[in-house]
Amino acid sequence: MASMSSSRRVGRRKPVAEINVVPYIDVMLVLLVIFMVTAPLAPPGQIELPSAGQSSATPDALVEIRMAPGGELRMVTRNMPQALDRTVSRRDLAAALRGLGEPSSLSVLIAADSKIPYGEVVEIMSAARAAGAGRVGLMVKGAGS
Repeated sequence: MASMSSSRRVGRRKPVAEINVVPYIDVMLVLLVIFMVTAPLAPPGQIELPSAGQSSATPDALVEIRMAPGGELRMVTRNMPQALDRTVSRRDLAAALRGLGEPSSLSVLIAADSKIPYGEVVEIMSAARAAGAGRVGLMVKGAGS
């Protein structure tokens, strides 16, 4: 009998110190199937843009910057003592705006062709702001146009 008890001790296994990952994989696969089934049913994300109504106060004197598809910038003044209608380069835009008087009182409208990339329009808006323009806006077609 002594030999039998010693053989039982030799045959015992030590506890394994590893994590059994099979149940976690099963849970992950079930979640994956759930997401694959429900993803097409979710409504696509939509962006609600604010409406562009007319401003309550129209500026009397303003500077219009016209952006042509070829990259040409044309600066036109309206209702200002200095009548200006000339082509300017992008790097001279800030200096030209500062030459029109107090920049913080300037209202700048940017009229860009619809074929011009959005990034280029934003660069011109940023240059006008950097020059100190008080109000910078975009010129758009009216609802009835």
